Amino acid sequence: MRLTARSTVLLFAGSLLLAANGCTTIRGVAALRHVDFSLDRLGDMRLAGVAMSRIRSYQDLSVGEIAQLGVAVARKDLPLDFILHVRAENPSDNTVTAQLVRLDWTLLLQNRETISGSVDTSYALRPGVAQDVPIAMHLDLTDFFEGSAKDLVELALNLAGQGGEPKEITLRGVPSVDTPLGPIRYPQPITIASRRIGS
Repeated sequence: MRLTARSTVLLFAGSLLLAANGCTTIRGVAALRHVDFSLDRLGDMRLAGVAMSRIRSYQDLSVGEIAQLGVAVARKDLPLDFILHVRAENPSDNTVTAQLVRLDWTLLLQNRETISGSVDTSYALRPGVAQDVPIAMHLDLTDFFEGSAKDLVELALNLAGQGGEPKEITLRGVPSVDTPLGPIRYPQPITIASRRIGS
């Protein structure tokens, strides 16, 4: 096949475009790798429908709430719902905005895998600007932990950072970053946030 001067120019231009896109892709992935993820807080926690924001110990529960939680434990159906707020911060000396388009995650409590899910919301992580990434969590405590209603209430309070023996909470994930060539998924999970919470 004979290349004309015009086709040679087109091939050269295409090569330059691919090279530029490749560099942009590498920079995009590198930017996301440099983002600092940390566990900010747990919010809006409810245990079997009981709001935990005003509860500091088992004694703060009303008689009706104690009965409600006791029945839930007896049925082995004690749902814990909360929002896990992850803080994502792209360093200010990073010149590239990291585009996080998906996050597949797994929650670990006391180094034990519990639930998994995905965040499909896109986040533009600009350099030097902290971004809140809220993740809605729902799990049944009786699927992973044993104990009385009091034990499991105290576990929930510990996780909320409202006292008790510190508990380890870890979020592992597989981020996907947007690039000019399409989304690129990390090849293996990374620890996004890990923290001991409680007093």
